[in-house]
Amino acid sequence: MPGWRDTVPKARQAPAAIIPAVSEFKGIPILPAERSIRSGEKYLTSQGFTAIKDGVKGRGSSAPATPAASPTPPQQAAPRKPAWLRAPLAAGAEFSAVKQIVREHRLSTVCEEAKCPNIGECWNAGTATIMLMGAVCTRACRFCAVDTGNPRGWLDAEEPDNVARSVQLMGLKYVVLTSVNRDDLEDGGAAHYAAAIRAIKRVNPGTAVEALTPDFQGVMRDVQTVLDSGVDVFAQNVETVERLTHPVRDPRAGYAQSIGVLRGAKAYRPTVLTKTSLMLGLGETDEEIHRTMLDLREAAVDILTLGQYLRPTPNHLMIERFVAPEEFRRYRERALELGFLECVAGPLVRSSYRAEQALARNNAGLDAAGLAANGKRHGS
Repeated sequence: MPGWRDTVPKARQAPAAIIPAVSEFKGIPILPAERSIRSGEKYLTSQGFTAIKDGVKGRGSSAPATPAASPTPPQQAAPRKPAWLRAPLAAGAEFSAVKQIVREHRLSTVCEEAKCPNIGECWNAGTATIMLMGAVCTRACRFCAVDTGNPRGWLDAEEPDNVARSVQLMGLKYVVLTSVNRDDLEDGGAAHYAAAIRAIKRVNPGTAVEALTPDFQGVMRDVQTVLDSGVDVFAQNVETVERLTHPVRDPRAGYAQSIGVLRGAKAYRPTVLTKTSLMLGLGETDEEIHRTMLDLREAAVDILTLGQYLRPTPNHLMIERFVAPEEFRRYRERALELGFLECVAGPLVRSSYRAEQALARNNAGLDAAGLAANGKRHGS
């Protein structure tokens, strides 16, 4: 992001000649960073590498627009958004205060980069999920609106301390750290994660930290680096059921790989809570959801969140169905019967939603019955 220092070791920096001011890359126009960039366009970042806005190329791409296992016919219109999916307005005094802290300390948040519908609610409550290691991911999952590219080893060495100070200014007792995937780094960014967690604990000893990490390509040594930092909750999202994993997720991600990371994390640090998340509405069946829950419990995962997939741009995967609030309530009851400590479930739930309340055993305060009634009042 503008103003972030380039702290790549000299041996890993590309010579200036490799990063020329060019107008196109492999025949694709590169847009100046200061120009308004449209979704799906390639542009040149302020750090000198190319990225694709919102992570997925425009419709000229040959990549499939829907999961192969659950195609949507071209003539089929997207289902109409129901009334219960109305999110609070992203405005207010607390929202502005959090936004100012994020800008002043040069932070990225998944709230903004992933276009989270709960940004107004969470920021007005004085909480935010901080995204480490920049705003450009090395992967291109078909559901995700984070920009994709290859940062080529770039990191901001000041970020861990900036994050710790921001947590202090926000007065947070619970903070969620997440990040883009950084397959360009030898350890996937594990040491950077650990440095940020230790900095938070040093400045804010009473603050609990949840780390929603990449899968580190299944390398348990890197997972253990994060677990050794003093983290309280370790999360790695499986995202969808096994049948729909590809092409919903990037080819480098995997259902078995994510579950293996969660299983290994619990075995290495049994006292650290483990957590994962599923998006619904991509074409999965009730039987597949139940099978996924069983697989996660076999891996001793403690906490599960379930939310509705929402299409961030027209270039991303189609929504196959909208899951009603009463269905989410039923899925939550099933998860609790299987032994999860908590399952936070609802249409607008995201993996970090009300994370500090996850162990309150109250669906993080969500009133599914009220949401269902609200939908009926609006004619859904």
